[in-house]
Amino acid sequence: MPGTNQQVLLAARPTGFPKPTDFRLTESPIPEPADGQFLVRVAYLSVDPYMRGRMNDARSYAEPQKLNEVMGGGAVGKVVASRHPQFAEGEFVTGMFGWQQYALSDGRGVMKVDPRVAPISTSLGVLGMPGLTAYFGLLDVCAPRSGETVVVSGAAGAVGSTVGQIARIHGCRVVGIAGGDDKIRWIREELGFDAAINYKTENVHAKLKETCPSGIDCYFDNVGGSTTDAVFPLMNTHGRVSVCGQISMYNLEKPEMGPRLLPLVLVWTLKVQGFLVFQYASRYAEAFPHLARWVTEGKLKYRETIAEGIENAVSAFLGMLRGENIGKQLVRIADL
Repeated sequence: MPGTNQQVLLAARPTGFPKPTDFRLTESPIPEPADGQFLVRVAYLSVDPYMRGRMNDARSYAEPQKLNEVMGGGAVGKVVASRHPQFAEGEFVTGMFGWQQYALSDGRGVMKVDPRVAPISTSLGVLGMPGLTAYFGLLDVCAPRSGETVVVSGAAGAVGSTVGQIARIHGCRVVGIAGGDDKIRWIREELGFDAAINYKTENVHAKLKETCPSGIDCYFDNVGGSTTDAVFPLMNTHGRVSVCGQISMYNLEKPEMGPRLLPLVLVWTLKVQGFLVFQYASRYAEAFPHLARWVTEGKLKYRETIAEGIENAVSAFLGMLRGENIGKQLVRIADL
């Protein structure tokens, strides 16, 4: 297939907050599929907080991103050439195709996407990894009961906004923490959160005491840091904490000082559990019908912030780390 494939590589390991010079935009020939492979033309790239951790050369739940190789990440696109018996030309698929315009795949970890259910971009958001993260992180880890109070940090992001709505669907009272008046309006007025706190302009602990007069039963933690420090003293006995992300700490060059929270875990017998969504891979089929039905019924709303062009993938990623997006941050690189 003639033409070139634009790709974004990791050029240097960031120190503190990443810089545009830590990445490099390059071109290579569009590859041809061998037997058992297919070629995907990517429509949307996903940029996500976890990618920042993979840029460090340190032990974690995933291998570090290799230098001078295509940035890893989820994407959705169309099969444009196939020598694989299970994937036909014209089908839409999602997988870890990376930050590039075209990707080869042997089918491992790839799922087909039905554009009749919802726009294909949702396979990277509410009907993809963020939606699955919200579903299992809330319902499996926190197991909220009707009438309980659920607090969500990062509440206007792709995961947090979904968590809050699923909690509402299950009869919970939901308080969201986000940064910015536009985000607060969105989660209160459109998503139906019972209360919302702007951490940039309000005292989070004081507002939580005001909005959670009966304490907090479940906390879905996307940010860590001072926000989590404000939540823990208000947890109820036998409360549950789902640790999904710690984005406030990803770019620190040295650790911040903070309160010691383990005594509260002991005294109030809290359950505090970190989780990784791929640990639930065998149960994805359990979640998809619920998420799709809620979207179709209008009970689960979503919003996308879309950057245009692969040349803007880095700026979209950096903007996401700064919290500039509302809902899911995507990069559109082709109209398919």
